[in-house]
Amino acid sequence: MAAPEPDAPREPEALADAETDPGVATEADPGAGADPTPGADPNQHTDADPNPDANTDTDPNQDADAEADAPPGPEPVTVPSMSAGPDFVLRPWEMSDLPLVREASQDPYIPLITTIPARYSDAAAEAFVRRQWERAATGAGYPFAIVRSRDRRPVGSIGLWLRELPEGRASIGYWMVASGRGQGVTRAALRTVTSWALRDLGIPRLQLFIEPWNTASARIAVDVGYRREGLLRGWQRVGDERRDMAVYGLLNTDGPADGRAVTAD
Repeated sequence: MAAPEPDAPREPEALADAETDPGVATEADPGAGADPTPGADPNQHTDADPNPDANTDTDPNQDADAEADAPPGPEPVTVPSMSAGPDFVLRPWEMSDLPLVREASQDPYIPLITTIPARYSDAAAEAFVRRQWERAATGAGYPFAIVRSRDRRPVGSIGLWLRELPEGRASIGYWMVASGRGQGVTRAALRTVTSWALRDLGIPRLQLFIEPWNTASARIAVDVGYRREGLLRGWQRVGDERRDMAVYGLLNTDGPADGRAVTAD
């Protein structure tokens, strides 16, 4: 697996497509925020006025001027449906994907690096799906469910996260449940999203974050064209500890990998 873009802030990026791989890539799921404190008023302001005697009269046009000068926020995105080879499709998340959330919650690793609930309930699973919709609606990224074509069974997740797009880069995170591993699905999904992001969206740089022990996921990244660029020590919290992450990058200007263009389908 590759680490996801942070959901809270966590959500993995890349799990390798192998029997021994826990199925996750760890660029945390990007755009997700932690749930507010129970009972807290989300509209309550806690910054007290340090000078209660100060003049509080304000220019009625000040707020409007500040808003006009502020940079525009991310635009909503529409998650497309795409073929990932003859055997799998990528599509937006649906409420019918709750069985996938249930299976992922039973994995020993996926809940540690994503916002998949460690204890499954229908309510928690529905909240997870709604978060994926919210990420698209707020422009945080493109969350896809990975679905097997022959029986329409969802087997994993992959996301293109746009938090750093203003700097010309984006992250990809993915995870795969046990029933989807060993079938080439991770490689197909990563190649498809990589090609689409570089060629169709024109993103200059893509990156993955993979734990050093996850050699299966690292092989897939290299097969698709990513290059290992270094080790980030203590980069991400996984469970109760901070873990090192190897960073893999791919530029829109990079040449073919293993004789195959990195932007090929």
